[in-house]
Formats: sequence, C-alpha cells, structure tokens
Amino acid sequence: MIRITELQLPLDHPVEALRLAIVKRLKIKDSDLLDFTVFKRSYDARKKNSEITFVYIIDLSANNEEKILSRFADDKNIRPAPDTHYYPVAQAPADLSERPLVIGFGPCGLFAALTLAQMGFKPIVLERGKDVRRRTKDTWALWRNKVLTPESNVQFGEGGAGLFSDGKLYSQIKDPKFYGRKVMHEFVRAGAPEEIMYVSKPHIGTFRLTGVVAAMREEIKALGGEVRFESKVTDFLIEDGRIEGVILADGETLRSRYVVLALGHSSRDTFRKIHERGVYVEAKPFAVGFRIEHPQSLIDDARLGKYAGHPELGAADYKVVYHAKNGRAVYSFCMCPGGTVVAATSEPNRVVTNGMSQYSRNERNANSGIVVGINPNEDFPGGPLAGVELQERLESRAFELGGSDYCAPGQLVGDFIRGKASSEFGEVEPSYKPGVRLGDLAPSLPDYVIEAIREALPEFGKQIRGFDRDDAILTGIETRTSSPVRITRDHETLQSLNTRGLYPAGEGAGYAGGILSAGVDGIKVAEAVAKAMLADLQGQ
Repeated sequence: MIRITELQLPLDHPVEALRLAIVKRLKIKDSDLLDFTVFKRSYDARKKNSEITFVYIIDLSANNEEKILSRFADDKNIRPAPDTHYYPVAQAPADLSERPLVIGFGPCGLFAALTLAQMGFKPIVLERGKDVRRRTKDTWALWRNKVLTPESNVQFGEGGAGLFSDGKLYSQIKDPKFYGRKVMHEFVRAGAPEEIMYVSKPHIGTFRLTGVVAAMREEIKALGGEVRFESKVTDFLIEDGRIEGVILADGETLRSRYVVLALGHSSRDTFRKIHERGVYVEAKPFAVGFRIEHPQSLIDDARLGKYAGHPELGAADYKVVYHAKNGRAVYSFCMCPGGTVVAATSEPNRVVTNGMSQYSRNERNANSGIVVGINPNEDFPGGPLAGVELQERLESRAFELGGSDYCAPGQLVGDFIRGKASSEFGEVEPSYKPGVRLGDLAPSLPDYVIEAIREALPEFGKQIRGFDRDDAILTGIETRTSSPVRITRDHETLQSLNTRGLYPAGEGAGYAGGILSAGVDGIKVAEAVAKAMLADLQGQ
C-alpha cells in the first residue's frame, strides 16, 4: 500500500477528479491504480476569500508499488502506507472462570468492555445510571421541567458525559498504534456515518450516538459480557494492596481481582470512597469559565468568508487562545457549531453548563466554553480532593445566582467587559434550558478568572470579527472541563500505583479528554487487563 499526503483539489470537484488526481500525482496509467481509500479529508481555509481547497490523505494499492515508491524516494508526501488494522493482544481460554469488572459505561468503559468481550474475557459492566432511552427521558426532564434525577442525567448513564455533547471524535493524542481507527471502525459498525473515518473533525451528534452506543452494548452482551444498569459501586474490597472486588448500593458483593475504574469526571462520591480506601489519588489542573453563544452565521462568515453556508463545509468551528496579563491562559473549549448550551449538573442545587450539537449542526447559535486554566498548588491548595470541593462551591453559587431553580446566570458580553449587570437580551437568544436569568457573572467565579476573560474577549474579537459583540451571551458556569483528580497509575502495567488489579482509566481518572481519547484509553487498559489475567493464569 502507498500513502499520498497533501493532495489538493478544489472544493467543488467532481467525484471522478480524485482518481484522476491520484493517477496524475503518481504518474501512472489509470489501469495501474487498483484501489484507493480516503484516509483523511480536511480543508484549508487560510485564504477564505479566494479559494478553499480540500486536502486529502489517500491510501492506495497499485501495480509495481515498489517501483513507484523508489521513483518518489525523495518525496515526503509519497510513502508506504502504515498498517492501521487492530490486532487483539490476547484470547481468553474457554474455561476462564474469573471475570473482569468495568465500572462506568461512558466511552472509556464502553471500549474497555467491548475489547475485553472481543477477546473472550466476558466482562461485567457496572453503570450507576440508566440505559440511553431512559436516561434521555430523565435528562429532558431537567431541561424542560427542572426535575433532576441525580443518577440519570447529562453526566451519568449509558454513554457517559460524551453522549450529550457534539459527539466529537477528534483528539490531539499521540496514537502510534492507531487505536483511534479502531474506535472509529467500531462506531461505524454500530451505525455511525462512514464519513467519520476520513473527515478531519468527525462528529456523530447526540441523537445518532444514542443508537450507536446501544448497538455496541448489544454486541458486548452477545459476546458473553454483562451490562448492569442502576448498579452503583459504593465500596471497594482491598486486601494487602490488591483489589478483590466491589460492593454495590444494594449490598451485593462482586468478587474480581481485575477492575477497570472508568469513572467520569463527575463521580465525586467514588473519588471520595477510593481516597478513603487508600487508593493513590492526586489533585490535577482543570479549567473553569462560561459558555459563550454567537449566531452561527457570524462564525461562518468570519471563518469561511464567501464560502459560508457551503454544504460541503457545514457549520464552521473555531479555536481561540489568549495569555492574559495576570499569567492565565484563556481558551475555547468543546466548541459546538450549530448547537445548544445544556444543563449538565448531576447534583441537586447546583448549576453546570455544557455544549451539545446534533449531527446536522443546524441550530441558530454556535457555542463554546471560554475557560481559564487553574492549578492545585496556586488556586486550590489542600488535599487530593480540593478541586472537587472548589467545583462544588462554584456550582452551588451559580445555582443561587440563577434563581435557585436550575436556571443559569447569564450576562451580555458587552456588559461583562464593562463590569455592568445585564437586564435585557439583544438579538442573540440563549439556548440553555431551563432558562437564563441575566445579571452580573462576576461573583460566580474567582476574580483572577473574571479578570482574564474580560481581557481575552476583545482580543478574541480581533481574531474572529464579532466575537466580542455586545449582545453575545455568556452563560454560567462551566466547571467540568476535565477531572479535578488523577487516580495515578503505573506507566507500564496501567494499574493503580498502590492497588494491584485496579486499572484507573479514561477522563475521570485523568487520562483522557473527550470521546476519542477516552475510547483509546479504554482499549489500552483492556489490553493490559487481558495480559495480566493470562500471565496470572500461567503463573498459578
């Protein structure tokens, strides 16, 4: 196989132009091109008012590949294609009696369980929340009727926090073994659109993702795995530095010496319990801020120029960053084109925001988090759970500022910059449900965060025209950008530093950020569990 990179074609090129471009680039006859696939397609919008082009990475097979490669030996854009297939690292013996436990059924737990099941290890998944159908009903109850179900909401339930998001499937993690391709492949097999395999910033969208996750759950079960919903783990059995099992909320004890801890970043009660049981936990940096909303048309015009609204490009996204004078980094987080701001609390009497898009990304507004990085030693000194405690205080304050009924506090961008409370919306209508109550956001976050964001917004306006328009909406608050703790693990075995057989994984453990990286981490941990189980069997 041969890989061609940086193959550019006009935005509106016909389908057949791609094959012609490959043949021309390699200087071969059409009959010598046997087959090709698009590995990646992105677009270059740096010259948005002149010409936007698609940029392809192509994997192909051809006659006389060695001869072709030798002819282009000095061309860095024509190279042998890497092998991106996934190869299982183990296969469970048919008589294996012990079963691994997977706690949590978000993206990390999903892929850990699926990978273990595909290798024959028949995992038992323990998810504190409900299945996607019932979970969606409970989540809408908060958004529409201000009724929170603490164990079934945006954070908890099948699919994890990533389910009610944009379904973004891109990451900046290093992935030399192409685990990300397996994540994409499994999603496509379960019903996701095939384009996620090659577009540069793939996404599925919330409603499509629900069906995909449910299909993958059924595969785990068909392979001998078990998925238990409303099965909250409340305690851990640890003896002589080794995990021996878990205790559920209903009192049931499940024995296993191999436990994947695929918690989400909001599993605060479980963080407290493992800390109480002596599992090594440390505080880690995270970020806090607000959601900002603009008309999607404003972002399209600023990012795509005359190509705004082009069906091949869809709704435009953005990424901005600014280093404020007080030393703080301010940046956009989880940008959702054509989406909505959603209520994301999992605890009574607290307000948290997040962003969500459907596959179509055709809602009126664009939104993203505008957040400021904070650090344990400087900003929340104390024990390993100091960041959790800070989040809880901030979210409780936001609940009060929003009117103590799950409405969120909000402020117009112009008023926020000037330090003036807002009293009336402009043209931009907030999308957050149950609703937004205008006022002053300054009391909702620490002074250094407010100061940095006030300084950053006009600077972002220089990068994206209209970003700091007066009537853009800030909705508070965004606190759960990532886990405030790291359940530290050994680099080689992926087990807890001081609890053998316990495998911290994914976003809640501090080892992922988003659907793709969490899925990849789930695969890695599943492989580590499989190898350890086989090694222990051989050592008996």
